[in-house]
Amino acid sequence: MGIIWSWIILTVAILIVSYLLPGIRVAGLGSAIFAAAVLGIFNAILKPILVILTLPLTIVTFGLFLFVINALLFMLVGAVVDGFRVDSFWWALLGSLLVSLLNYLIQSMT
Repeated sequence: MGIIWSWIILTVAILIVSYLLPGIRVAGLGSAIFAAAVLGIFNAILKPILVILTLPLTIVTFGLFLFVINALLFMLVGAVVDGFRVDSFWWALLGSLLVSLLNYLIQSMT
């Protein structure tokens, strides 16, 4: 599966989550496309570094700390991208879980 197709699927997942959750807002399609690109870049570059740095905590929590890392990256995208807003950590946690679930479901259908 190509990077463009993954980007489109992530954009659709972000749009769906922003429609379902009141704590996550997207100004429009352009903001969702840019947020998906930034989230993809952060997941490719920052997430492995954060996982390695927090490995002891991740092991102690049996991997549950990875949800926190995903939520923090989701909040970081909300802080960096204009037109994409995440109100709190809990909305980021729920939003990142739903985006991951939707991303998985959409990719499994194709």
